[in-house]
Amino acid sequence: MTRMSLNCPMPQMNYDIITLGHGSGGLLTNRLLDQMIFDLFSNPILDERHDGAVIQANGPIAFSTDSFVVSPIFFPGGNIGDLAVNGTVNDVAMCGAIPQYISLSFIIEEGLKMTEFWEILLSIKHTCDAAGVQVVTGDTKVVDKGKGDKIFINTTGIGAMHPKANIHIQNVQSGDKIIVSGHVASHGMAIMSVREGLSFETEIESDTAYLNHTIKTLLDEFGTDIHLLRDPTRGGVSTVLTEIAKVRSLGVEIIENNIPILKQVNAACELLGLDPLYVANEGLFVAIVSNDQAESFLHRLRQLEFGEHAAMIGEVVSDHPGQVLLKSAIGGRRVLNMLVGDQLPRIC
Repeated sequence: MTRMSLNCPMPQMNYDIITLGHGSGGLLTNRLLDQMIFDLFSNPILDERHDGAVIQANGPIAFSTDSFVVSPIFFPGGNIGDLAVNGTVNDVAMCGAIPQYISLSFIIEEGLKMTEFWEILLSIKHTCDAAGVQVVTGDTKVVDKGKGDKIFINTTGIGAMHPKANIHIQNVQSGDKIIVSGHVASHGMAIMSVREGLSFETEIESDTAYLNHTIKTLLDEFGTDIHLLRDPTRGGVSTVLTEIAKVRSLGVEIIENNIPILKQVNAACELLGLDPLYVANEGLFVAIVSNDQAESFLHRLRQLEFGEHAAMIGEVVSDHPGQVLLKSAIGGRRVLNMLVGDQLPRIC
């Protein structure tokens, strides 16, 4: 079979090779997506630039796929198995859909212990049952020892749209409030604490969790007052908010003192010189909610699973369009941008 030739020159890039920074979820990732992926494959659905896609199939559905390459594969609070299910379930839920089915594909390195693989499978089964999704298809490949990193997992999720959902970045408007569903930076620092051998009075655990049940309840009760949902995984909260500000040409202002973060997570960030707003999360979402319903939304979220520590951290404004400003604990202000380079490699 001859290879099809495409008369399409490669865009001029600043790098000759793919670097780890291109997978960080920050500035390099966005440049790679903007200049190569989004431009080459542009269509109205992809151009929404969401983690999932809403498509029509006897009614709207959401569809999302993701690959998981976390190292180490077992970490405090979870492992690569439940992480893979939660990540894809959450991507579908962020579209305003109810996840129903997932695919499950493994790339396994020769030499992985059978007991470890079984533990991962059990974790996947438990998480699917709890989230209410079914594995309906998949694939398994094995590569030579030294050609992988124990195990990589790809999951694809699909689900019907919630009838009251209207999740769209163009719905975001000045005056909307910004709410996070819980403590920030826990997942990334759980991974780093294992890698760096850090110990604290209380062990740092990943926040990996399925958020679809919580999202469904909120959509049931608040519907179209929920303008946008995002899960701030790679690149963290700062990168998500910067993307929203730039796409909508609006400003964002957040208050540092309002951002929920565990004491030991904050200490780990300070010790390693990391900004928690750029650290990955796996059981957290950011909601942009209409001003009229924001307080009621926050109150309800705090009553739901995984929402006990939710907080209102800021608002969307018409000033300084395209920029995110942080009001610091000491009263100053600084501009937040997308993550540049690679802050935490292999965290999901």
